[in-house]
Amino acid sequence: MISKILVATDGSETSRKAVCYAIELAKLSKGTVTALTVIDRSVLVGNPLVPASATPAHIIEPVEDYLKEVAQKDLDEIKELCDKEGVKTRLVILCGHPVEEIVREAERSSVDLIIVGSHGRSAIQAALIGSTTFGVIHRDTKIPVLVVRK
Repeated sequence: MISKILVATDGSETSRKAVCYAIELAKLSKGTVTALTVIDRSVLVGNPLVPASATPAHIIEPVEDYLKEVAQKDLDEIKELCDKEGVKTRLVILCGHPVEEIVREAERSSVDLIIVGSHGRSAIQAALIGSTTFGVIHRDTKIPVLVVRK
């Protein structure tokens, strides 16, 4: 039985579709959803700053802080969707390597299913570009993974 679902989201259209699948499955199974966003620190070189004009408060801030704010806003929207459908939810923001953090959180939370969105790339393209979805489905874990296409 699927009672605990982890859905990884990056705010994209495809991950939003994965969130909808997670909510529907949780409704059917009377389960819970853990919505997870991972901020990939490997793309943050040095201490880059976001220009004031791009931030809500119009102040210069570190990129990691800005990304956490954006992630929180996305997760808050997911929580609203879950609340509207009567699905219990847990929101998690982690920093690190997305594949490792997704699998680690799934194992730590003892979820029954991981749901991720895919951009429909072939295995060769995914290997060349380093797709998070490709990494999660090929990671050494016994947790089933549902990939939602565009």
